[in-house]
Amino acid sequence: MGLSLRSWIANEGGKHCILITWLSVSAWIFWRTFILYCSGAEYHYLHKMLGLGLCISRASATVLNLNCSLVLLPMCRSILTVLRGTRQVSSKKARRLLDKSKTFHVTCGVAICVFSVVHVGAHLVNVVSFSVRYSDEFPALNVAHYRGQSVPGITGVLLVLVLFLMFTASSHSVRVGNYEIFWYTHNLFILFYVVLLMHVVGGALKYQTNVDAHPPGCIPANQTRAHSDTWPNQEVDGELVAESREMSLVCKEDAHFQPHFPQTWLWVLGPLCLYCGERLYRYIRCNASVTIVSVVRHPCDVIEVRMLKNSFKARPGQVSPTLSSAVMNSSSCPTENKETFGIHVRVVGDWTACFSELLLPDLEHSEILPMTNQRRYPNDEWRRYKLQRLYFVWVCRELNSFYWFAELLCGLHRKLWEQNRPDYLNIRLYLTTAQELQNLTDEKYRPLHSRLLIGRPKLKLLFEEIGRSNQHKKVGVFCCAPKGVSRELHKLCNSFSASGTVFEYNKESFS
Repeated sequence: MGLSLRSWIANEGGKHCILITWLSVSAWIFWRTFILYCSGAEYHYLHKMLGLGLCISRASATVLNLNCSLVLLPMCRSILTVLRGTRQVSSKKARRLLDKSKTFHVTCGVAICVFSVVHVGAHLVNVVSFSVRYSDEFPALNVAHYRGQSVPGITGVLLVLVLFLMFTASSHSVRVGNYEIFWYTHNLFILFYVVLLMHVVGGALKYQTNVDAHPPGCIPANQTRAHSDTWPNQEVDGELVAESREMSLVCKEDAHFQPHFPQTWLWVLGPLCLYCGERLYRYIRCNASVTIVSVVRHPCDVIEVRMLKNSFKARPGQVSPTLSSAVMNSSSCPTENKETFGIHVRVVGDWTACFSELLLPDLEHSEILPMTNQRRYPNDEWRRYKLQRLYFVWVCRELNSFYWFAELLCGLHRKLWEQNRPDYLNIRLYLTTAQELQNLTDEKYRPLHSRLLIGRPKLKLLFEEIGRSNQHKKVGVFCCAPKGVSRELHKLCNSFSASGTVFEYNKESFS
């Protein structure tokens, strides 16, 4: 399967630009810090004692500071939601990049783990160097003379332990098998940042403060005469240059050293305060009361919960943050003159099973209606979107699964026919495991009868058909499917080049 440059740029260009920028900044600050500690005059004596270990440990620490500040920003979900809805972020590419925030969070997390290993390894080399190259001339540089030497060591071990727990619990197998382990270990980030801010207070590494009065490699005043006897005298215009050379290398005073002001505070304090404020806002907002309007049991262990919440407005494509298996759609409740929102939850685990039992505790009927639930499909909000046609492709293993949204699809179909827009919605339903021809038997589902097909969709042929109908246009592809189907759709979007159509790939993701 070939690769279309235009399609690839549309789907991957922005993401890779961000990645290249991040890599470039990380590489630049690593090299800049490395050179500073390698050739900087204020670190001459410290580098002479520790060597390459000093440069690598400090350079990796700077990259860690950068990523420990960036890793928090993609998790400010409320702020990202606000940015996504503002007029300032009107570009579709910018909004799609905001949707990739979780990917950037994972990338920063991996970088933190990698450079933590480099940082720890370099400091182990430094420990050996401190012991082997103990300095009698500059005792202030020796870590053995520092009273707080245990602080960096103890906090460093705690940081490695917490990071190890967070990293291992973030693996796919743990998240799928036991999400609670991932959730609780990831909340150790609070302890991680507290210990990190304590770790940088150690001050075991010191720099020289009086480089002007004590140039690196200068000769103490009491040793000047002995050194001057060894220098060859050169006559220039009848004068000797030995004396001037001697005076330029004479130490005016002893070298003074002091630890750096902690730089990590400057990196992480702003993003940390922003994230904590955002979490506080989400906590306050989530305590607002929600009224359950109705609960409906659908086939194949699916329940539909319709709710009402003040000052809440469901938007197209919105997903409930607390239900990773839920799909959210909006509708109206005429009796209350307020808009309700609904979620469809498939009961596949212990949490969803408990949730289902709380809402439907051994009832004979499959529907709870606290208030009249007459829904209008759809509202008129679709008019403000520049969609010309909507293709809805739904693949299910069992026929009963189509009943989840059958009423919604039929209502939408009838409304569009009434508005003389019959071609706006193209519905295709695929049943993959049918032993014989089946159909949606209820009369109210008549619009779906002719749209039910047996087998799996031929995605390439479907792309070619849509491409012919939308030549030299951009078509958005929104995928909510298993990884195999999602991967195939992604490849098709990047490789399709016929008819000048660009397919922009979007995948549903849960933070």
